[in-house]
Amino acid sequence: MAEFISNYGVLLAEGLRDTLYMSLTAAFFSYVLGLPMGVLLFITEKDGIKENVQFNRVYSRLINILRSFPFIILIVVLIPATRFVVGKAIGATAAIFPLTIGCAPFVARLVYNSLAEIDKGVIEACQCMGADTKTLIKVIITESVPSLIRGISMTCITLIGYSAIAGSIGAGGLGDIAIRYGYHRRTPPVMWASVAIIVVIVCIIQTVFDVAAKNSDKRNLNS
Repeated sequence: MAEFISNYGVLLAEGLRDTLYMSLTAAFFSYVLGLPMGVLLFITEKDGIKENVQFNRVYSRLINILRSFPFIILIVVLIPATRFVVGKAIGATAAIFPLTIGCAPFVARLVYNSLAEIDKGVIEACQCMGADTKTLIKVIITESVPSLIRGISMTCITLIGYSAIAGSIGAGGLGDIAIRYGYHRRTPPVMWASVAIIVVIVCIIQTVFDVAAKNSDKRNLNS
């Protein structure tokens, strides 16, 4: 074990750093794009705050198409755009752009599902009090905080998986280490160590956000 850590400890630490950097940064930008996308999807649906059924139908299908696009293909298709935006197409920083584009529609759907769980009576009560659209959006987002937090955990976990795929084509991180050393250089212990670290990260993220969601739930605060 000591020899393994001596030989590969620094390498795995760098892979962990790159994986967290890619995943967490992309999660942030995915919500910058995906949160308003999800809100727009919610408020334009039938009986929504700003009902526009025709627009919503087309928009919903577009999000579903983008959400189902295979990430390994998307990251290749976006190489010219990535090079234009970031200045390069290889490395952890470059991977953030396709990770964000690939995950934003997923976030939009998560946000929509969270908002759809709200008791319609809350919205109706606000409307009866004369709340405008901006105020209503603030209310529905506030009411959805516990569910939105759980959605963030799902997003981070999904992006960790995406980052492993990105690593296979030059993004770095634990995915790159697992493929490069575990497969190409036939060093299975490095591959399994990379997998074990990813599993631990996922468990920590899930636990932290579950606790945060529970603590933010008003039903738990009142009990």
